Amino acid sequence: MQLRIAAFTVHKRFALTISRGTTAQTTNVFVEVEQEGIRGWGEASPFSTGEQTQTTEAIARSLQKIAPLLKAISPLERQRIEKLMAEVRLPSGARAALDVALHDWLGKQAGLPLWQLQGLDCDRIVPTSVTIGICSPETAQQRVLDWLGKGTLQMPWHGIQALKVKLGNPAGVEADKALLQAVQSVAAGISKLSVDANGGWDLATALAMADWLAERGVTYIEQPLAKGQEGDLLELYERSPLPIFVDESCFTSYDILPLADRVHGINIKLMKAGGLTEVLRMIHTARACGLKLMFGCYSDSTLANTAMAHLSPLVDYLDLDSHLNLLDDPFLGARFDDGRIIPNQQPGLGVSAARKESISRRNHDQEGM
Repeated sequence: MQLRIAAFTVHKRFALTISRGTTAQTTNVFVEVEQEGIRGWGEASPFSTGEQTQTTEAIARSLQKIAPLLKAISPLERQRIEKLMAEVRLPSGARAALDVALHDWLGKQAGLPLWQLQGLDCDRIVPTSVTIGICSPETAQQRVLDWLGKGTLQMPWHGIQALKVKLGNPAGVEADKALLQAVQSVAAGISKLSVDANGGWDLATALAMADWLAERGVTYIEQPLAKGQEGDLLELYERSPLPIFVDESCFTSYDILPLADRVHGINIKLMKAGGLTEVLRMIHTARACGLKLMFGCYSDSTLANTAMAHLSPLVDYLDLDSHLNLLDDPFLGARFDDGRIIPNQQPGLGVSAARKESISRRNHDQEGM
C-alpha cells in the first residue's frame, strides 16, 4: 500500500487555556493509505501531557520512516502492521493516524460504516460536552452564552446539553470557584456539568474541591492530581463524594489495572491510545474492571473525532468537541444532532473534504514532507 502524509493547520474559535498553557491553533498531520483504488484517511494531532510531548514534526518524521516498509503490506494485514509500528517505535499520535486510515480503508472496502462493522447502535450515543477553558468569569459567561445560542456570536451548533469546565487555575482555588460559579449562573438547561483540573491540584485541594463541587451538582472530576501522584488517588477515591476520572494518568490498556482500585473511570483519547484498535482494547479492559468510560480529544478535527464517534455507543460520557471550536475544519463527517456527534451511513469513517479539492490530492507532492 501507499502511504501519503501532509500537514494542515487549524485555528480555534476560542483559544483554550488549561492548567499547563493556552492553544489557539495547531498543525495536524493527515495520513492517506491507498490500495486497489481505495483510500483510507487518518489524522494525528500534536499534544503534551506535561511529561510527554508529541510534536507535529516528530509525528510526521516517524510516518515518513515507516512509509517505505508498508509498500509490500496490505491494509488487511493489521496484525503485521501493528508489530511493525512497535518495532519502529512509532509515537502514539502517528500510530493513531495510520490505524484510523486502515479502519477507514477496511470500511470502504466492505461498503459499511465502522459503527455497523462493530454491530453498534448509534441511538446509544450520549451528548458531547463542550469545553470552557480557564479564563475570567466574565469571559466564561460569554462563551457559555455563545455555545447556548444566546450570545453575540452566531454559532453553527445548537442543542448543547453538557459542559466541561477547566479548573486547576495557577491563580489558585478561589479563581477556580469563581469560574465555576460564573458558568453555572448562565448555564440554565445544561443537564451535565463536569470539571477537569488537568493535574492542577494537590491532594488537600482536590479533597476540598470534591466536597464543594458535589454541593453544586457537578457530575464528576477529571484528572484532579498530576500524573505521578497516582498513589494519592486512593485516598481521594475513598473520600470523594464525586466520581474520579483520569486522563493524563492513563494512556493505554496497560495503564488500567494499576488504576482500577482508585478511580471510577478513564478518559480514552485517540492520540494517547494510538488508534481505534487500542481504544477497543481499553474499552474492554476498563469494563472488565468495572470502570466508567469517556472519550476525549486534543486539537482534533472532524476526521479524528468522527473516528471516535463510531465507537461512542460503547461509552458513558463524551468530550468530542474540539472540531466544533474550529474556524477552518477541512473535513466533513459525523453530524451534530441535538448535542450528539452522530456518524453517518457512508462506508468507512464517512469523512470527506470540506472544500472542493481534497487534502490528499492537493498534497500528493508532499509524500516526502
